[in-house]
Amino acid sequence: MTAGSPSTPATLALERAGIPFTPHVYEHHETATNFGEEAAAALGLREDQVFKTLVVSVDGQLAVAVVPVANRLDLKAIAAALGGKKATLAQPVVAEKRTGYVVGGISPVGQKTRLRTVVDASALEHPSIFVSGGRRGFDIEVAPEDLVRVTEASTAPIART
Repeated sequence: MTAGSPSTPATLALERAGIPFTPHVYEHHETATNFGEEAAAALGLREDQVFKTLVVSVDGQLAVAVVPVANRLDLKAIAAALGGKKATLAQPVVAEKRTGYVVGGISPVGQKTRLRTVVDASALEHPSIFVSGGRRGFDIEVAPEDLVRVTEASTAPIART
């Protein structure tokens, strides 16, 4: 951890697991509503390397989808990846309560309640990806294989353009 970067449940979980990561703090603007695009622009990154964390309900069970901000989540694909029939996005208040993070700062790592997680297969095409570090204005750079390992995720093609 570098000086000036926040300590969050996500960074603590990565440290406990011995997984290397690089923190990236940027200025979050309160008017921003697309948090992933904001992070990519602020950090000067391509949107296919910055991933958003979405909480979904698959046949009534909550799960997490991690997809590039350049793409949309394919609800049929996430349902199939988790062996379900139907997926919907979880209500923001439900996502916040179950993960312990606020919308726009939901990290796939260090959630209050560990949920089944699927990372879009495109993550594996990058040496590192960026995901929320657990608050708005804070991303962590991590090897996709390490993210999959620490979250006990599966990978599948769950994003669409």
